[in-house]
Amino acid sequence: MPTRSKPLTALSTDPTGRTLGLSLPPGSLVTETNDGLWREPLLWVADGTAAPGTWAQYLPARDAAGLQPVLLQDEPRIEEWWDGELDPGMMSDPGDHRAEEVLKTFWESAVSDTSEDEEDEGETIAPFTGRWPGLASPERAVADPDTTAADVADALIKHSLDSPRLALVPVGRAADLPAAIGWSGPVNYESDVARLCAVLRSWEDRFGIQVVALSYARLDLSVAAPPQTLDEALAVAAEHFAFCPDNIWQGYETIRLYAEEALVGNTHWTFWWD
Repeated sequence: MPTRSKPLTALSTDPTGRTLGLSLPPGSLVTETNDGLWREPLLWVADGTAAPGTWAQYLPARDAAGLQPVLLQDEPRIEEWWDGELDPGMMSDPGDHRAEEVLKTFWESAVSDTSEDEEDEGETIAPFTGRWPGLASPERAVADPDTTAADVADALIKHSLDSPRLALVPVGRAADLPAAIGWSGPVNYESDVARLCAVLRSWEDRFGIQVVALSYARLDLSVAAPPQTLDEALAVAAEHFAFCPDNIWQGYETIRLYAEEALVGNTHWTFWWD
């Protein structure tokens, strides 16, 4: 059994995690069982709804046992979607992909789809053209990444997510978490989430992001180093358009408006795939 699953294996006989230096509430292990065979545990999920402060409370689990906290949101039509919907065997390794190559490919595809469906293609992607503009420059952190993540988690619990559950995932870095559990939220856009995780790794390095919450088809990130000016935000918005075109197509309609209203100084990024 891979080393990364050992902390979760320990929880099967020690539900409170005391041997790992933890004090967990009632919860359960989720294993990959989509082919009818038992697989290694993928994550631990609390039974109860997360309260403000929960994410920060269990952040020490990352250092103590290599377990990364994340909020999971129930869906009205697919309750506990993580039970039976996860398939890490379908994912490659994020380290096998280069973020810029992934984004360039996504950008070209998104621009092509825009030109087919929209009469005002130029307005949608302005000030950019159909050519991939390249990666945005790194930003300087305005806050501690863990503190930012805890604040974003609390805001989601209070104002956005109806019944989030705390989960703990054995993964080395937060950027790899979606692929590590085999999350399939963007399946209609990209089935190999490891390619998206390669971008998340780059954002982790350049913007201090952390994966804070996952829903059935939604991803919430905290951002410790968000763009501070419109020019900086436009460069990041181009990457977001490549990463998740629905953010623009079904929300702000243009990259410029998205940059102005969703990115400048914002420590919370949300992505949703149709």
